[in-house]
Amino acid sequence: MTDFSARRTMMVDTQVRPSDVTKFPIIDAMLSVQREDFVPSQKREAAYMGENLGLGDGRVLLEPRTLAKMLDALDIGQDELVLDIGAAYGYSAAVIAHMAVAVVALEEDADMARDAEEGLMSAGMDNVIVQAGPLSEGAAEHGPYDVILVQGGVSEVPDQIIDQLKDGGRIACLFMDGALGKVRIGYKLDSRMNWRRSFNAAAPVLAGFEKQVAFEF
Repeated sequence: MTDFSARRTMMVDTQVRPSDVTKFPIIDAMLSVQREDFVPSQKREAAYMGENLGLGDGRVLLEPRTLAKMLDALDIGQDELVLDIGAAYGYSAAVIAHMAVAVVALEEDADMARDAEEGLMSAGMDNVIVQAGPLSEGAAEHGPYDVILVQGGVSEVPDQIIDQLKDGGRIACLFMDGALGKVRIGYKLDSRMNWRRSFNAAAPVLAGFEKQVAFEF
């Protein structure tokens, strides 16, 4: 019988804390949420490895370090509404739910969205709404949002995602340049974005977040 509790503690002690993530709400959430319950059944044994976990079709569950450092940089408050884009099976939304007043978990894969909803309900996360729909369109009907996270790589962020961020809000995105990536935190002030580099990471670019090619005629 696998001791997932011990693996969860090891994940935090060897992947999260050494990455200078020490905020109690993040540590507590990552120790509490059973990551193995938010991955496909055949991937449970690999749930706590220190790298992105492939979910098929170019989708990944971000490595614990990347998610933890994103959350550390965003510093989510208990009164804030969060949009979690590319929530997959719901792990990131479950972690964020420990910190925010409410989370909208957006997932375009219908099977993942269904499993995420079931997993979050089983975990007692009653402050999470699972929304099925295209990731690049966001979930405007529940916004605007204090905080937005994108669970995957991006080349560009669609304007309609930025439009759903409150003035004074923050967004975390992993901008990819070839095989290399950099997480940037965007701050929306007076309807304009100010991006700051945070740390290195990598993940496949999500559909709808590719750089748009301008055609000349």
